[in-house]
Amino acid sequence: MNLAKRVSTLTPSTTLAITAKAKELKAQGFDVIGLGAGEPDFNTPRHIIDEAVKAMNEGYTKYTPSGGLVSLKEAIIEKFKRDQQIEYKPSEIIVCTGAKHALYTLFQVILDEGDEVIIPTPYWVSYPEQVKLAGGKPVFVEGDEANHFKITPEQLKKAITAKTKAVIINSPSNPTGVLYSEEELLALGHVCLEHDILIVSDEIYEKLIYDGHKHVSIAQLSKELKESTIIINGVSKSHSMTGWRIGYAAGNETIIKAMTNLASHSTSNPTSIAQYAAIAAYNGPEEPVEEMRKAFEERLNIIYEKLIQIPGFYCVKPQGAFYLFPNVKEAAEMTGYKEVDDFVKALLEEEKVAIVPGSGFGAPNNVRLSYATSLELLEEAIKRIRRFVENHTK
Repeated sequence: MNLAKRVSTLTPSTTLAITAKAKELKAQGFDVIGLGAGEPDFNTPRHIIDEAVKAMNEGYTKYTPSGGLVSLKEAIIEKFKRDQQIEYKPSEIIVCTGAKHALYTLFQVILDEGDEVIIPTPYWVSYPEQVKLAGGKPVFVEGDEANHFKITPEQLKKAITAKTKAVIINSPSNPTGVLYSEEELLALGHVCLEHDILIVSDEIYEKLIYDGHKHVSIAQLSKELKESTIIINGVSKSHSMTGWRIGYAAGNETIIKAMTNLASHSTSNPTSIAQYAAIAAYNGPEEPVEEMRKAFEERLNIIYEKLIQIPGFYCVKPQGAFYLFPNVKEAAEMTGYKEVDDFVKALLEEEKVAIVPGSGFGAPNNVRLSYATSLELLEEAIKRIRRFVENHTK
């Protein structure tokens, strides 16, 4: 049977591919250190788990409204008031089966065949694939490494055409960990308002910010920007709930209604038990979130200094998320590899360290290393990477 054309152009996730190879080597008995993880290495906080158990015991195991429980929407609304001083109505919120599903559903309802979405590079691997699945066309704008991987208003303006429907802003970014400042967001937002294009603001890493930096949502900067922005967020990264699959979108009521209608025919509703857990996450204590953030901050500041001492490694220091995204082109060439992808494969085969090639993120000279693992393993991984580079330098 022939597959549908819409899936023929999909690119397999490089993150999942390298993780699968690492698991295969582990199964063969090798001591593999995997730095490809896109999830915190902490368990979900106890009070959240307890609330899920309570919900199950009390029989909250049935269908919920397609757009999510009203009580969860209210918890999300309070979170926005508390953290960003933005006010939303329940009709402006949809709860989805993860932030990824929120993005997928959004593109399905806003894009027609040939509509363009501007995606800054480096980008999270699923953005372009989801745009293509909706019949849209990804338009890539390079975030220059010298500008900390961030695009400028001039670049954005140049990329806009009559077919441009939206632009994605991911701050803090996966894979780079960089943040846009309030001034930078205002400048980009002005261009979007001038050309009447939707801003898709992916803020899934907003709670994981380091070294005194501050997360700013573009939607909080003006009434006009709020009306032109769909915020994508969730509890996966902030509360270490990746497997619970609860994310959401907030913004324009018409768009949210269309997303809810679509969700009613695709997922019926997000998992009931996970929704009650998410309520506990947002209404519960902040201490577990802060403890996790501090642990990531400590790892970052220790590992970053060791990483940049590896010959041929150059790295913009991240301000958020839990990834390092060094440029390793020189290291690859020093060790006899023309392509960074080949360098990554050889490193895994020889030193049993799994990192993700930047090609999947639109940055073929870079690699992504997750520091969502213990400091002991991170230090050992850096030691192995350095040994690999030094042993193969010609």
